[in-house]
Amino acid sequence: MSDLIEAIKQLKKEKNALILAHYYQQGEIQDIADYVGDSLALAQWAAKTEAPIIVMCGVHFMGETAKVLCPDKKVLVPDMAAGCSLADSCPADEFARFVADHPGYTVISYVNTTAAVKAVTDVVVTSTNARQIVESFPKEEKIIFGPDRNLGSYINAITGRDMLLWNGACHVHEQFSVEKIVELKQQNPDAVVLAHPECKSVVLKLADVVGSTAALLKYAVAHPEKKYIVATESGILHEMQKKCPDTTFIPAPPNDSTCGCNECNFMRLNTLQKLYDCLKNEMPEITVDPAIAEKAVRPIQRMLEISAKLGL
Repeated sequence: MSDLIEAIKQLKKEKNALILAHYYQQGEIQDIADYVGDSLALAQWAAKTEAPIIVMCGVHFMGETAKVLCPDKKVLVPDMAAGCSLADSCPADEFARFVADHPGYTVISYVNTTAAVKAVTDVVVTSTNARQIVESFPKEEKIIFGPDRNLGSYINAITGRDMLLWNGACHVHEQFSVEKIVELKQQNPDAVVLAHPECKSVVLKLADVVGSTAALLKYAVAHPEKKYIVATESGILHEMQKKCPDTTFIPAPPNDSTCGCNECNFMRLNTLQKLYDCLKNEMPEITVDPAIAEKAVRPIQRMLEISAKLGL
């Protein structure tokens, strides 16, 4: 593996490529990346890089977002099959009809969507900035929020809004077992429960802290003396453990598994070998229809502008 890692580093240097990795990637990919972050951070880094090649180690919509922001750059992904169940739950044609059926609504879409969905969106959000961006609109604003019903319900609950929600969800965050989390809490009464807002409301009610992957990591780093039960994709535990080596992190388990972790099968499609092949051959390459990209870039840029103003 060490030879493969060195070969990737050499190719990256030769091609002046930037490797970005999401927190849900395997640990060895996170370790070799130039930057590791959540969807907001990855978009921010992609938007400002001068590297001619961006390798997005995440899922397909993340590569699309980078390409839309950087149309003049070559955006690669290690495995084109690395999709997203949440993005898949919101087909662009169906969402466009939904929007057309509700004239007068501002459309807020989660970043976990295709470029075609973003093209019929007014502003994009991530779990890091969703609450702040929603609250930047007047309380009487009529809002469509898609595609994640769990995140949308959570934002409605904490802001007092009544956004119209698209009925989509992430298969990973839908699968956490309430019973097993309660059992873990009974076994570890001193543990703090961290949960991502894509989780079902019954899981969020058990949580002591609800936040994006970046927010959960930040909380753990600020309180390293505590023990944690973590209800989000288990890849984040790699960075948590690196930042807090003496802290105990327990992954919250899914309903249908005897193992103690909940992994995204799409995120796990990316491997070091595929990353090497991707850099070497400069493929698979992400492409976005220019007409779609022209429309999709506007709500992404609006998100980045609002986030910058809010200091996110």
